[in-house]
Amino acid sequence: MTVIHHLRVHRSDENLAREGQLAWRIAEVAADPVAVEPDVVDMIINRVIDNAAVAAASITRAPVSAARQQALDHAVSVSGVGATVFGCALERRTSPEWAAWANGVAVRELDYHDTFLAADYSHPGDNIPPILAVAQHVGADGAALVRGLATGYEIQIDLVRAICLHKHKIDHVAHLGPSAAAGIGTLLGLDVDVIYQAVGQALHTTTATRQSRKGEISTWKAHAPAFAGKLAVEAVDRAMRGETSPSPIYEGEDGVIAWMLDGKDAAYEVPLPEAGEPKRGILDSYTKEHSAEYQAQAWIDLARKLHDAESFDPANVESIVLHTSHHTHYVIGSGANDPQKYDPTASRETLDHSIPYIFAVALQDGGWHHVDSYTPERAGREDTVALWHKVTTAEDAEWTRRYHSDDPDEKAFGGRVVITLTDGTVIEDEIAVADAHPLGARPFAREDYIRKFRLLAGPVLDAAEIERFLGLAERLPELTAAEVAQLTIVAKPGVLASAPAPKGLF
Repeated sequence: MTVIHHLRVHRSDENLAREGQLAWRIAEVAADPVAVEPDVVDMIINRVIDNAAVAAASITRAPVSAARQQALDHAVSVSGVGATVFGCALERRTSPEWAAWANGVAVRELDYHDTFLAADYSHPGDNIPPILAVAQHVGADGAALVRGLATGYEIQIDLVRAICLHKHKIDHVAHLGPSAAAGIGTLLGLDVDVIYQAVGQALHTTTATRQSRKGEISTWKAHAPAFAGKLAVEAVDRAMRGETSPSPIYEGEDGVIAWMLDGKDAAYEVPLPEAGEPKRGILDSYTKEHSAEYQAQAWIDLARKLHDAESFDPANVESIVLHTSHHTHYVIGSGANDPQKYDPTASRETLDHSIPYIFAVALQDGGWHHVDSYTPERAGREDTVALWHKVTTAEDAEWTRRYHSDDPDEKAFGGRVVITLTDGTVIEDEIAVADAHPLGARPFAREDYIRKFRLLAGPVLDAAEIERFLGLAERLPELTAAEVAQLTIVAKPGVLASAPAPKGLF
């Protein structure tokens, strides 16, 4: 059964033994050789496919191209064979930390892969690029890769269940550094002490503010998790060489909790698997059908339903109020008080964190597209701007309670919409979870992940390459080291040449 780790700040003179520290407990979980259960293996395969899909869709975008160029400007490090970079030929390799960087940006750029929301936010699929890069570099097989990915997902999800970073405006990638380091530790079969040091270093170097997700959101939003993955690879390397970390990193009187989170009187209850307990955290996460912030997923589905079912003209709308959770209202809603969320010239990164914009467009179009819904022409359309500015959000205590519920059958990420028309007619509807959610109207299954991959990869991959990748991914736990080395996507001739190729220091 799950063990609850009680986490609090300790004075230096208390001399908290490392065996009592959260970083040590995380390392013990990572070092536990427990088998990965079949349904977890199946979901890991789904998410490997999902990551490749969204990476393919973003492969020519400027931030992805910049990260790829940086990676390709670095040679393979001497102690391994290197790792692949999304889009590039199979034989084109770079050092694993730079592959983690480039592939991490490609996966996150469109904000279109898996999610887990609880006390904090996360995209646990961000663990895949750094763990896969190390697996390729050292020649690990598919079974080892699966074990590493199961750990990465488990640790990130357990941290997100218990520790809120957002309340203190710390970016959620602070949970990703430790989880990726732990996953790499599992992959490599490292000792508890080495993983402990790597987890501490990864946390210490990946804490940053949430300004990357506030106001005019920059291209760094996609880079932040990739940077955490890169630093996790480097932290493992240092720990393997015998270098140590700040300790206790979470609990110290000058540590993360005391000065970045809830302060010296804080206490958290972190759930972790006990020894011999399978790592099943990935099964509590969920992917996206639509390319937008996860808390917008259900609202897009509701807008699509209203578009199809209701006969009103959006031009006749007086107001739209989305009654929703605290997080949705204050992060992507009008409660954020970000004027950029209503600005038709705002960046794509800003628009995908604006539920007023997303709901207005989905209501008008009856759906959502990862490119067309974000174009400057679409955002600047006069009737859209008019409707968009009539949409506001309001926190509703019941939806906030359901958002934080520990009961998976009750947990909700949607809300209730009240549309008032100019003639006084009021239309109300609600949705708890997205259609693609495990409890939604059309839960995502393997065929949905494959369909998403074919849809997004079709424009940039040859048909034979699509089948080659899927053939490997679906046999993930059986792959040889040579096959793991080919677990990437290779773009059609000329695709990467059409992308920007910016020059920098390297």
